[in-house]
Amino acid sequence: MEQTTVALFSYGTLRQAEVQLGTYGRLLHAEEDVLPGHVLTKITIEDPHVVSLSGKSVHTIARPTGDPADRVTGVVLFLTSAELDATDSYEAAAYARTQVTLASGRTAFVYVDASSLGG
Repeated sequence: MEQTTVALFSYGTLRQAEVQLGTYGRLLHAEEDVLPGHVLTKITIEDPHVVSLSGKSVHTIARPTGDPADRVTGVVLFLTSAELDATDSYEAAAYARTQVTLASGRTAFVYVDASSLGG
């Protein structure tokens, strides 16, 4: 049975080998890309599992600005649907998954500041 591949833009700890191995049990293929209209700010993570995997309690979080000149560099990771579900479990409550169009024109999921989504 063939598995569907899901594109996920990552600008933070999901790029780390130890986080990928701990969350997915494998290293993911990645391609560089850019998220326009967003900036990164710092956020303190209190989930001990996330801090243990990433090795840090201060992470970054993307916030939309609406200004296409604001850009966040990162990578597109290619996951299965089950791995995307695992990512939902990994991400802290401050993050929410949304779909965006990246600078390359590719559509991908990304985790952004949940309060910016208004829901």
